[in-house]
Amino acid sequence: MKTICLHGPESTGKSTLATHLAAHFGCEVVPEYGRAYCDEHGTDIGMAALVEIAQTHDAMTRAARARTSDMLILDTDPLMTAVWADMMFGKRDPWFDRFVGVADLYLLPDIDLPWIDDGLRIYGGAEERARFFALSRAELERRAVPYAVISGNGETRFENALATIAQLN
Repeated sequence: MKTICLHGPESTGKSTLATHLAAHFGCEVVPEYGRAYCDEHGTDIGMAALVEIAQTHDAMTRAARARTSDMLILDTDPLMTAVWADMMFGKRDPWFDRFVGVADLYLLPDIDLPWIDDGLRIYGGAEERARFFALSRAELERRAVPYAVISGNGETRFENALATIAQLN
């Protein structure tokens, strides 16, 4: 089974891309748990909440892996939650560095799409977005996991993601 994870700053089209990829491949997508958590609890959260978000997302992913045998799309994972900790607090809980359930391929959408305020997103300034992107990339490089930056608008972004995934197979 191949696991593809969307990883990167907010408002870069991760959820849209995850949904389109899952439809294309006829596979399941594990939704971003952090969004559901913040919908319920708000965005004023601490480190303990980030660990809870990451652990819940990991549990959701493990359950989905048990149900499928071909491909699984993840709309983010605990590596991204670790980046959120870095972005929000400049540090992270040790749990994040012990996490080992990484995906086979990470797609890192570029910050070439306009930032859209949806009431939950908080880092919309150009410098903030650039810093968030850099931290996201640094986490993937630190972990030495396979990844590719995906750019372009709409169908171009989707086609670039497909081409990258094709190289995995």
